[in-house]
Amino acid sequence: MTVRRFHAEAVTAIGTGALGVAGVVGAMQLGHGWSESGPESGYFPFYVGVILILASLWNLGAAFVAHRAALVREGQGEIEEPFLDGERLGRLARFGGTMIAFVILTLVMGIYVGAAAYIAWSAWRTGGYRPWVALAFGLGFSLALYVIFEIAFLVPLLKGPIEPLLGIY
Repeated sequence: MTVRRFHAEAVTAIGTGALGVAGVVGAMQLGHGWSESGPESGYFPFYVGVILILASLWNLGAAFVAHRAALVREGQGEIEEPFLDGERLGRLARFGGTMIAFVILTLVMGIYVGAAAYIAWSAWRTGGYRPWVALAFGLGFSLALYVIFEIAFLVPLLKGPIEPLLGIY
C-alpha cells in the first residue's frame, strides 16, 4: 500500500482545519468579542482558529490543483512519486502504535513505568541493543526523570500503582 502526496496533503489540511474549528468553537464558548475591559478570553484563540481554518482551506485547494496537474502529467506518461511506500508506512504505523501504547501505559501505570518501558522497547527493537542494555537505558531514563522533576524541581509527575510501593509518594 502506498500513500500519494495528494492524500497526505489533503488529510493534513483537513486535520488542521478541524483543529481550527475546535479552536473557534471553544473560543465562542468563552466569548470572543470585546468587553468594557478589553478582549474577552476567547478573542485571540478565535482569530487564530479562523486563520488556521483559512490556511487549511488554502492548502487543501493547493493540493487539489497540484493533484490535477499531476493527473495531466500522468496522462502524458509521467508517474507521480509516492509520498510513503509500504515499508515506510509500516515503520510509521509501528512508531505510532508504540507511542499510543506509551500513552496508555503512562495513564495506567504512571510516567516512570511508561517511560522506562517505552525507552527500553525502542532501544531494543529500533536501536538493536541487547534486551538487558535496553532495560538499563529505560530504567536509567526513569531515574533521571525522577531526580530532575521530583527532587530538583519539586514537580510531581503522574504516578501509577507501583510508585507508592517503592515509597515514592
